[in-house]
Amino acid sequence: MRRLAVVAAVVALLGVLLVLMIRRDDGQATVPDQPASAPPAPVRTSPPLPAAPADQQGFLYGRITRTDGTVVEGRLRFGGSEEAFWNDWFNGTKAGNPWAARVPREQLEERRMIRLFGIEFPFGTRRRDLDRPFMSRFGDIARIEAGARTIRVTRRSGTVIALDRFGADDLADGVRVWIPGQDTVDIGEWSIRSIEFEPTRQLDAAPQRLRGTVRTHAGTFSGFVQWNRSQRVGSDELRGRTAAGGQRTIRFDAIHSIERVGDDASRVTLHDGSEIVLAGARDVGEGHRGVSVDDERYGRVLVSWDTFERIDFAPAADSGPGYDDFPPGRPLAGSVTTRDGRRLAGRLVFDLDESETTDTLDAPSGGVQFTIPFALVASIVLPEDDEDASTFVRVMLHSGEALGLERRGDLGEANAGLLVFPGEGQEPTYVPWQELARLDLDRPPATTAAYRSEYRAKLLKTSIRRTGPWP
Repeated sequence: MRRLAVVAAVVALLGVLLVLMIRRDDGQATVPDQPASAPPAPVRTSPPLPAAPADQQGFLYGRITRTDGTVVEGRLRFGGSEEAFWNDWFNGTKAGNPWAARVPREQLEERRMIRLFGIEFPFGTRRRDLDRPFMSRFGDIARIEAGARTIRVTRRSGTVIALDRFGADDLADGVRVWIPGQDTVDIGEWSIRSIEFEPTRQLDAAPQRLRGTVRTHAGTFSGFVQWNRSQRVGSDELRGRTAAGGQRTIRFDAIHSIERVGDDASRVTLHDGSEIVLAGARDVGEGHRGVSVDDERYGRVLVSWDTFERIDFAPAADSGPGYDDFPPGRPLAGSVTTRDGRRLAGRLVFDLDESETTDTLDAPSGGVQFTIPFALVASIVLPEDDEDASTFVRVMLHSGEALGLERRGDLGEANAGLLVFPGEGQEPTYVPWQELARLDLDRPPATTAAYRSEYRAKLLKTSIRRTGPWP
């Protein structure tokens, strides 16, 4: 009887799995249709303020149209205390993958396995996961529009990306606005209809941006920094507990250096030479989310707490690149060499996701996560031994520097492969990641004033066509 009961249970389990397999989503995610119309860009009713001086041009600035139609303008900080600069990143989750339709269905299927009594058995196939996060520097974005189900991001290149409104995104905690000559206001996520970015105007006052040099087991990185992936200006505060058990709060503009002295403690040296050891909080120990550094060599790196050794802060001469310092992205272009010797050239889509020079290559090395704009990448060379996951991928930058990155993230086995468009209007060739030997990318040409004007005109025409709501 026991044996019959076990057999019956197994049959029932297989039946449930079969039903789930039949009913499962086939993975044909779709991007919401391009809306026929949407709210027009707000019209400025007062003369613009003077342009910001050089030391203020790095701060986020724009106009927010509320759902009640009112418009506020000023310096912006997302979440109230997080993203504040043009080279900070706006994050979200893409609402579907439009490139999947260009790949033969069978190429994107993978074998499904089930485990019974400790043994794995094949159980049909399933569509591989093509959900992708979205990351873009604020300086690469023209506008953000919030709908009921989607958030639509228009890049300065004119490309429109639809994000899942209910996925993780940086709009979820609202935006704080410093209105020139008026009070500061906090605008909640659901009160925002759209955000139009523009070059920073003269500010009443602005904090000093944090800059420094981070020393790690994997090397040294210098540039603008974010402590614990959040604190990034001098008025932000560091929190921890002293040896006596008391809570201590220190403004970052009073700190000279921070040195890790254990898994859960840091030695903080102030500008006056005094030192204090803080512990018991994620700002200074266990739970720390890492230190981001905008190192001009690589874009941005995130140093994990386990890899971090010390940071020395230095005065920042300015607040970082201004809005006009970010050229519109161009289509990725280059050549692909496969393991069987084929060479394909044309416009590229990497990982069925990244398609512009402002998109990024994301992969770790030695406890440091690299986020490198493709505009900086010259080539990607995979190791000859495709089975050895411990080997590194060689990434050559246009600067001439070579990086050895781990086979994880964009360089791992979850990479969905590449599309190569040989010419305008021609169907692409799909190259699975496992078949790639080498990728060589064209160096983006220098951005000209005419090119910038072309895309400004394109965005203006786009905004004029939109006159009503969208999903």
